[in-house]
Amino acid sequence: MKDEAVIDSYPQSQYLPFLLVLFIGSGAAALIYEIVWFQLLELIIGSSTVSLGILLGTFMGGMCLGSLFLPRLIPPSYHPLRVYALMEIGIGIIGALVLVVMPLVGGVYTAWAGSGIVSLLLRGIVAAACLLPPTFLMGATLPAISRWIETTPRGVSWLGFFYGGNIIGAVIGSLLAGFYLLRVYDTLIATFVAVIINFAVGILGLMIARKAVYKPAEVTVKTDERPAGEWAVYVTTALSGLTALAAQVVWTRHLALLVGASVYGFSLILSVFLLGLGIGSSIGSFAGSRIRARVALAWCQLLLAAAMLWTWCMLTVSMPYWPIDVTLATSPWYTLQLDFLRCLAAVLPPAMLWGASFPLALAALTAEGKDPGRLVGGLYAANTVGAIVGSVAAGLIMIYWIGTQNSQQVLVIISALSGLIALAPMAKSLGESKFQIAQTVVLVIIAAGLLSYSVPEASAELAAYGRFVPRRTGEAEILYMDEGLMASVAVSKLSDGILRYHNAGKVQASSDPADMRLQRMLGHLTTLMPANQRTFLVIGCGAGVTAGAVSIEPRVEKVTIAEIEPLVPEVVSHYFSEYNFDVIRNPKVEVRIDDGRHFLMTTDQKFDGITSDPLDPWVKGAAALYTKEFWEAAKAHLNPGGVVTVFVQLYNSNEEAVKSEVATFFEVFPHGTVWANTIAGQGYDVVLLGQAEPLTIDVEKLDQRLKSPEYAQMSRSLSEIGMYSIVDLFSTYAGGKADLAPWMSDAVINTDRNLRLQYLAGMGLNLFQADQIYHSMIASSKAPENLFIGSPETLQLLRAKIQTELGR
Repeated sequence: MKDEAVIDSYPQSQYLPFLLVLFIGSGAAALIYEIVWFQLLELIIGSSTVSLGILLGTFMGGMCLGSLFLPRLIPPSYHPLRVYALMEIGIGIIGALVLVVMPLVGGVYTAWAGSGIVSLLLRGIVAAACLLPPTFLMGATLPAISRWIETTPRGVSWLGFFYGGNIIGAVIGSLLAGFYLLRVYDTLIATFVAVIINFAVGILGLMIARKAVYKPAEVTVKTDERPAGEWAVYVTTALSGLTALAAQVVWTRHLALLVGASVYGFSLILSVFLLGLGIGSSIGSFAGSRIRARVALAWCQLLLAAAMLWTWCMLTVSMPYWPIDVTLATSPWYTLQLDFLRCLAAVLPPAMLWGASFPLALAALTAEGKDPGRLVGGLYAANTVGAIVGSVAAGLIMIYWIGTQNSQQVLVIISALSGLIALAPMAKSLGESKFQIAQTVVLVIIAAGLLSYSVPEASAELAAYGRFVPRRTGEAEILYMDEGLMASVAVSKLSDGILRYHNAGKVQASSDPADMRLQRMLGHLTTLMPANQRTFLVIGCGAGVTAGAVSIEPRVEKVTIAEIEPLVPEVVSHYFSEYNFDVIRNPKVEVRIDDGRHFLMTTDQKFDGITSDPLDPWVKGAAALYTKEFWEAAKAHLNPGGVVTVFVQLYNSNEEAVKSEVATFFEVFPHGTVWANTIAGQGYDVVLLGQAEPLTIDVEKLDQRLKSPEYAQMSRSLSEIGMYSIVDLFSTYAGGKADLAPWMSDAVINTDRNLRLQYLAGMGLNLFQADQIYHSMIASSKAPENLFIGSPETLQLLRAKIQTELGR
């Protein structure tokens, strides 16, 4: 009661609730910026695991530097509210400038980027140039405002509330950006909203500072006079940050399979994690001044070992098998509600414990006479350093080398050990004998070992089927499953012998006749149409069937495959070599482990044909391979007479997304064409083909080419998918830009600035409307007049077959 009366007597106490509101706004703006900046920077330096690690490390590194150095750069005599307000305005100014600077920096990067160390160095420089200035200020805000607070247990509890309020604001910003600003508008509007929030927070902060009298507290405890045992709190806080971010990386891999790896899925996962941190921080702030904070901090870490096991069991052995069929939802919003509840059930308990740890650590270190700025800044820096190590280690090393199960086991043990570290300096003060201390340590180690041993294996069925596990479990034998840098990859075999390649929690390619037809069509159209057939680029390896179809072109000299996941080439060379012509071992083929967009943007090579077979457009990051700017880059990398092809799926999508894909492609390739892969006349998927120049197809010439001995392998490849002549191949024509113009009239063009496709497609990932979409698309299509040349007899036959395929 005495502490409460003291804090209430402080003149500044009346302003603390207003500052809490300001911190909520600050957190919302920060998350909007983070989502926007990551989205834009991924377009420049790629969305590979290395690039994402660099981005995350730079972002958190800037915050760490800000929290650590602000108390050393700005003396306590400066009014903390004014410093905080000016930093918020500074963040807004820099946030607006980043949108201008980023394209300039990106231009320098793409001009100079190479491979290996040079590329990594340049990626780091780009990330640092764009992210360090604003994140330095973001990290400095909490230490700056902390000087407004007295360093008493009751006073420091308000810092915990500020920290929690900032996190709750981050939840609001994450949901606002992911579900509204970027879905409805674009990065410019989202940034503008964040800038307005920063300026509003800054101006209100300055107004409060004018009224609030500030008298710097006398600092009587110097940094080098810390009492024994403080090190344990800093180490525990760092390890707490490590386990929190490492676990988030591990769990996100599985949650993305369960809820779908769309932008909405990632927004939900991040928001629930942040919500747990915010709730836990508020509880820890309230309790920190009323209990023994260091003991509570230790218990949080010990309980986290059990809470992490809870989350892991929910993700691997429980929730994937809940009897829920997501395809039955009549609205995608119902599915999102379900996904939100699943994320809550899995992630909330440990997130609350991590959230409580920071304010409890603050309370444990509190002593009158300390500089609150240095106290908060040092502790926040320790937590952030641990977070950097955890996120980078989990994303770049642990999952790839030891898998998610073993990674989870390591994190359980680290969390238990961090609890012991927090208690170590208190052993004597607790009045326990050496035997009792040893007994406690042994019991904690045994409990941690049992919890770690209880961590179940990662679910192979979840990796293969994702959110469709309840519908599809047991339908096939899973021959292979492993966890790579970017994704979990699986191979399954049906009872009839059909092999299937799984990525992102669904079948991405297979030896099924319908899939083989599409993959071979995509490859052979890419090599038959260009003026020359020397060099080709294949974006996305998949099962390798498309790349294999490209590789058997007799005149080809070099095929480059850009594949983002290192596991894929090895897997498909083992399981799918019979279907992909053993493409990975072909001496003419070079496999580049890189984001396909990043490779294309940074290479100086030109190609006779470029074909793209990326992941579903609803998968976060995949929409960057369908933007107007990407197609313009592809066009610029074509040799004269070269072509670009891309696979567009009609299943697991909606009409708005397909319209966006097709209309964006035709925006760059106005002479483009659509080629259909149907099943008994029902729509399934299509191939888009574009060329800089107007396309003319000499049917007789290509027919003769296919009948020549050197093209026997390609002819056999086509016959295996039911195409016994060139007329069979070209009868799949489904329209051109003029045919589809009425259908595309309300299409949204997918650009780098809006990446609208991923938001449109994210609403259709559980839908099966392929046939409806296809027949709506071709409603105005007819056999073309000037596309094909050849003998009258051949052209008449071809037109008749096209009309039949179109249902005319």
